[in-house]
Amino acid sequence: MERKGRGVVLVSGGMDSAVTAAIARQECGFLGFLHVRYGGRTQNREEGAFRALCDHFRPDRILVTDTPSLSAVGGSALTDPTIGIPEGDLHREGIPVTYVPFRNGHFLSVAVSWAEVLSCDRIYIGAVEEDSSGYPDCRRVFYDAFEAAARLGTAISGSPLSIVTPVIRMDKEEIVRTGLALSVPFALTWSCYREGEKACGHCDSCLLRLRGFSRAKVDDPVPYESRGQGGES
Repeated sequence: MERKGRGVVLVSGGMDSAVTAAIARQECGFLGFLHVRYGGRTQNREEGAFRALCDHFRPDRILVTDTPSLSAVGGSALTDPTIGIPEGDLHREGIPVTYVPFRNGHFLSVAVSWAEVLSCDRIYIGAVEEDSSGYPDCRRVFYDAFEAAARLGTAISGSPLSIVTPVIRMDKEEIVRTGLALSVPFALTWSCYREGEKACGHCDSCLLRLRGFSRAKVDDPVPYESRGQGGES
């Protein structure tokens, strides 16, 4: 398949963005990988995962930058050390305390600016709506609105700028199976809300990930301190 187009991929270092990066690699002839540090608890671990994924995928350009405003604003267990990371509960309703206010909006703003500089016509982000933790900035309706605003506010010539969300309708099982088909190095990724040599296995993100691998009937190659009930089918 001929790879066309030029893309910027937001790569957090997690499994969803890794699969998104693999899909973008199939579709684009030029790729820039973007990682945004925002003062989160797992910032160093996530950046390490990002750089390992860059070594694997070898994008044409790499950018690591910061949005200190998110840690300054706080309001999330991921950016405010006074707010504890709750034990995972996949049946919890409402928006959890791990939601970082408008984080993806900040990330997309940086990506749009870089895409404009690189003359890219698409931005990839690994947002998941169906199997997410209830974050409002992981919905496709949000990306449709942001895409419209970006087209109005940029000077990109040629094809209109698109925000591509290839895994947004997938659950974690589908993401795992898609990643395996694309030879995604899941062992290099990091999904846990806590920093450490091993994933905790009990936060919402770990439980979602473990459930996905369990339902796909494959072992998660990432080491865990212990494995919570998300690993059950």
